[in-house]
Amino acid sequence: MKSRYARMSQSRSPLRIRATPVITVMLGSLLPAMIPVVSLSPTTPPLGLMLLLAWRLLRPELWPLWIGLPLGFFDDIATGHPVGTAMCLWTLALVVIDSISVRLIWRDYAQDWLIASIAIIAILAMSWLLMHLAPGGGGGPLDRLWPQALLSIMSFPLVARLCARLDRWRLP
Repeated sequence: MKSRYARMSQSRSPLRIRATPVITVMLGSLLPAMIPVVSLSPTTPPLGLMLLLAWRLLRPELWPLWIGLPLGFFDDIATGHPVGTAMCLWTLALVVIDSISVRLIWRDYAQDWLIASIAIIAILAMSWLLMHLAPGGGGGPLDRLWPQALLSIMSFPLVARLCARLDRWRLP
């Protein structure tokens, strides 16, 4: 049996270090589609978006700003939104978060939750607007987004905690 210090000195594979955040965001985008829930309005939180925000707020140096494009493309394909919706909105959210992070001297848990909450509400509302403006209409009434937004905001701390645990697992 290896000692604690021998296990701590082990190096992790580069694939594990680089791929874990990307795979979790992609699985988060797929998970709401796999849950067998029939609903007239959106109720499941956008887990892919929440994981992307949690990783970005936890480790700002982890990804370049353009990572929202491929991950957003995957989310658009997985969720059935018009291609480009999440690509544009996720990249825009990452740029705004990066510009806010540069201006703040320090950030704590409450500020991260506030930043993520504003980003979630803004992205859900802008996504609804883009769906509403798309040919053929869609999107439904705006007031049906509130349950999804509230559930997303209230469950963001759990997602952030999950990312922190995965971060401890992936790093040596």
